[in-house]
Amino acid sequence: MKAMILAAGKGTRVRPLTFDLPKPMIPILGKPVMEYLVEHLAKYGVNEIMVNVSHLHKKIEEYFSDGQRFGIQIGYSFEGHTNDEGDVVPLPMGSAGGLKKIQDFGGFFDDTTIVLCGDALIDLDLHSALYEHKQKGALASVITKEVPWERVSDYGVVISDEDGRVVSFQEKPKQKDALSNQASTGIYIFEPQVLDLIPSNTQFDIGSDLFPLLVKKGLPFYAQKRFFNWIDIGNITDFWAVLQRVLMGEVAEMDVPGKQIREGLWVGLNTSIDWEGTTIEGPVYLGSGVRIEAGCKIVGPAWIGHGSHIGAGSELVRSVLFEYTRISPKVRLNEMIVFNNYSVSRDGKMHHVSDYAPHIWSDARERRRSVRLARKDPDEPFLTRKMPGYPTADIHTAKMGNPAGA
Repeated sequence: MKAMILAAGKGTRVRPLTFDLPKPMIPILGKPVMEYLVEHLAKYGVNEIMVNVSHLHKKIEEYFSDGQRFGIQIGYSFEGHTNDEGDVVPLPMGSAGGLKKIQDFGGFFDDTTIVLCGDALIDLDLHSALYEHKQKGALASVITKEVPWERVSDYGVVISDEDGRVVSFQEKPKQKDALSNQASTGIYIFEPQVLDLIPSNTQFDIGSDLFPLLVKKGLPFYAQKRFFNWIDIGNITDFWAVLQRVLMGEVAEMDVPGKQIREGLWVGLNTSIDWEGTTIEGPVYLGSGVRIEAGCKIVGPAWIGHGSHIGAGSELVRSVLFEYTRISPKVRLNEMIVFNNYSVSRDGKMHHVSDYAPHIWSDARERRRSVRLARKDPDEPFLTRKMPGYPTADIHTAKMGNPAGA
């Protein structure tokens, strides 16, 4: 059985993570989102997967290689070119255009094919979905899931009749204009004939171009309303929420890695925790080689990536630190994601580390002396400039055991 994973997008709504990572490589519990999809497909007997790539394509290709370690075959279709200066220029062709490029090249789609977006966690029963697709004689099927009406503008909305036949499709409609709250999950089942409808060498999208064409031609195009876990990482707020749910044990078959050493605390290999004045309220995961200095307070759900270093007296509340993040002493982070040189609040506000003077986080791999401001009182907090646009409770410095604003 064959499948296609759509992985060529830039993931602009998940910045800053996608400055350095293609969206399918965003990690959940230390594994890229796309790896969960590959494992799920393999479990259902899919043994040939094509992936269209573009933005930061090498990171996907180098990680998954030819798929041998997953017991399947993986191939890639790059969308873009190298310019005269030797720079790789990504030029995504749209979700449907990417399918057509693969078909024109080697005719890969010669049988019923499952097509998935590479940025969501799912536990869909693929056998059941394929059975319904075949039973209805569909040329195309879209798997849908009901979403809250206030969020319909985030999705492609499918309108179908009582038999499930799609009669119209709205791409991210305003709530007042939406005719349904059945969202396309980015999971499709296509027969090879569908590919004949897609023009060659043209940017063409599944939702905004191909689906309306199927409806216009009156072809057997059906929606399947299924009950399954679909955790979409549409934006940075979604990513924060997904990690919170995973750490709280609310996502089936996703267990916190590492070893549990205390109630609610999991650690990777060779972690170092100075427990003098330190409190940790789970669920919290500390990756391998993490160092926690004395007097820290960590309130979960929280995820601290491997190689990170938390300075003395700091407080982290429901926050996510990517690997090799050094937090300066007496800093408080509340519901934040820190990734390389950027931080993002729960509501999606992004700032660069240079917005602080001096910096309150850095790369833990750098060799540097600890910086302190001159101060008369040795108990005075380590000062930083407050980020514009943040409430004082989001990021600020704190005295040991008495965080400002707490």
